[in-house]
Amino acid sequence: MSEYKIVFLTDGVVTLRPVLRQDIPFCLACVNDPTVRKYVRNYRPMMELDEENWIKRLSDKRDTDMCFAIEVNDKIVGIMGIHNIEWKDRVGTTGAIIKDVDNRGKGYGTRAKMLLLYHAFYECNLRKIRSSAIAFNTASIRFNEKCGYKKEGVLRQEIFSNGEYHDKVMSAVFREDFEPLWEAHKKKYNIVL
Repeated sequence: MSEYKIVFLTDGVVTLRPVLRQDIPFCLACVNDPTVRKYVRNYRPMMELDEENWIKRLSDKRDTDMCFAIEVNDKIVGIMGIHNIEWKDRVGTTGAIIKDVDNRGKGYGTRAKMLLLYHAFYECNLRKIRSSAIAFNTASIRFNEKCGYKKEGVLRQEIFSNGEYHDKVMSAVFREDFEPLWEAHKKKYNIVL
């Protein structure tokens, strides 16, 4: 590990930084964890080489994807990114994982998502950010709502998980809807960027 702390964005509690090679064991544990896997599209066991290749692809897709490690107290707790950025239309899609149950429900994901949306809207000049969640992932749906996302539709019986087909809930937030939330969030947590 480098002697230098890598910080891309921080609110003083949560830090977003680039995903590093040394994060591979964490990522491997994430994508294979049954408590995480039931909410994502991964249904095959992932190997270390898969995660190494994923990190390499992130570098290859720098024009359309940005992925960050979420750190709290200098420890990685999750992964979050903006994917499939369409620069002409100025839209992208977010995804997030907080690995350990002990770190869920503490506001880390919301704080990280607010930083990510700040970056998307204020630094990348995107205008709309989309997200989706399997319908039974109510925590993810609520987490997005806290960050200003509004439901745009439902793809019926779109995702096969746990032996059944489930709806996929589509949501999005526009910059103009995010701005007042960001101002309140910034004030609440004394964030200076």
